[in-house]
Amino acid sequence: MTIADVLETKGRTVHTILPWATVAEAAQQLNRHHIGALVVKDSAHPVLGILSERDLVRELARRGPEVLDQQVESVMTKYIVTVAPGESVIRALQTMTHGRYRHLPVVDAGKLIGIVSIGDLVKSRLRDLELEAGVLRDGWIAAH
Repeated sequence: MTIADVLETKGRTVHTILPWATVAEAAQQLNRHHIGALVVKDSAHPVLGILSERDLVRELARRGPEVLDQQVESVMTKYIVTVAPGESVIRALQTMTHGRYRHLPVVDAGKLIGIVSIGDLVKSRLRDLELEAGVLRDGWIAAH
């Protein structure tokens, strides 16, 4: 199973925000779409960073409510690891576990085409394991 397979199941919608938008606007967008992260981009760059709920909470605790008036680029995670659509789900899970990432933007030929969360990948892997278990169970039943 590849990242492209996961995107086919979950969809390719990516919620983005401009780096000069306010943190308050980002928080509203996270809430409105019921998502955990926004990809920060502009017309020249498909991925400049990610603003996650974790980033937002950390900066609120550090700077107080005035952070809501700051620009997204001042609180976003700037070092971003991306994944290609052909990458295996297992390899992406290893990358996320090792780097402690919860979201990976999916980039193909320099273009943002989706985003996957750790939950998306775990759900995909569980579906695969359930399918494998069913095939083994059916084979065992047929043999006996």
